[in-house]
Amino acid sequence: MLDRDTWQEIWGTVRKNKLRSILTALGVFWGVFMLVLLLGLGNGLETGVFRNFGSGINNVIYIWSWKTSKPYKGLKAGRRIKLELDDVYAIRDLPSTGDVIAYVSRENCPVTYRSDSQRLEVKGEFPASFDISGYVLEEGRYINERDISESRKVVALGAKAKEDLFGDEPATGKRVTIAGIDFLVVGVFTRLDIKEWNLDEIQAAVIPIATIYKTLGVPYNSIYNIAVTPAEGIRAAAIEDDVRMLLRSRHGVAPDDDTAIGGFNLEEEFMQVKNLFFGIKALLWFVGIGTLIAGIVGVSNIMLITVKERTKEIGVRKALGATPGSIVSMILTESVAITAIAGFLGLLLATLLIAALNYLLVSQGIENQNFADPKINATIALSALGFLILAGTIAGLIPAIQASNVNPVIALKDE
Repeated sequence: MLDRDTWQEIWGTVRKNKLRSILTALGVFWGVFMLVLLLGLGNGLETGVFRNFGSGINNVIYIWSWKTSKPYKGLKAGRRIKLELDDVYAIRDLPSTGDVIAYVSRENCPVTYRSDSQRLEVKGEFPASFDISGYVLEEGRYINERDISESRKVVALGAKAKEDLFGDEPATGKRVTIAGIDFLVVGVFTRLDIKEWNLDEIQAAVIPIATIYKTLGVPYNSIYNIAVTPAEGIRAAAIEDDVRMLLRSRHGVAPDDDTAIGGFNLEEEFMQVKNLFFGIKALLWFVGIGTLIAGIVGVSNIMLITVKERTKEIGVRKALGATPGSIVSMILTESVAITAIAGFLGLLLATLLIAALNYLLVSQGIENQNFADPKINATIALSALGFLILAGTIAGLIPAIQASNVNPVIALKDE
């Protein structure tokens, strides 16, 4: 491939048949370009959609309550069911469950540091909320079990709430007043994926769930909803029915009343989307490789025509002592050169387009809920180029073998 005479021969052949060579290379170029471009755009779509699931735990079941739709044990339909904190501890007793947490909050609550005051949502939560929600610490710590058992007056601030109250000043160890009650700031948390739709989470303040009942006037035992994770090695779908049946039993709800105790299985939704993108990627590979193979077949056909046109030249070479191996090498080199150069240009253009699109999204601050960070996997791109070179070798193999079997005497008589 590095021999100067070889490259001169390839260039001479290409220049002699410009249109044919360009059309041949275009087929390979387009195949690689479409494959890489589609995979890059597919990655952007996948990143955007999965980003909506957040950075928290995905095998979670969210449980909420509403009105009964059926009478049961003398109780009328239409009765409003209210979940309680005791339900959390009852669900924790199930052997198949892992973390079980509840949510309760007081909105528009005054939080003051020195002369600065903000109206924030103050949430009462469990320590496991940190992992389930996908938070990360900026400083200090989150609330812990001891904070709950002792009903401590401690607070963890969301990053935006901390910025509004403290600015650049560290918050951990300082004291704030919440609704006129003194609280110690123990930490600041944030999210890795801060977006418009989850910004409210880091604009809030979190205190132990036991403390919110005793300090902020939230009715004791009341909660909004429950989040449940399964025990290790168990799918969320396997515990969903057990959890809902337990709650129906505790609140006097008919076993088949799906309205009173509702739920959302995040893991099931996550797996459905994951399987969807597996199918999309398979389709993209099918279309891209199909287009690529069409280009490779074109290269093989063109090389057969080239061998036919150069029959007399090949005969002269063999009459002058050229070995079959050198003839095979000559044809293969031309085939690989066409496919490799055209494929590299297709890969390069697709990469530049994806990079330009990504730069445009970032520089212009364009946010799309279902599309973000399009990129090309370097391993896949290089593997595609390697496959292309191998395919170019295979495409030129049949014409090369045919050329090596040319009889010099017959070839010299060829018209």
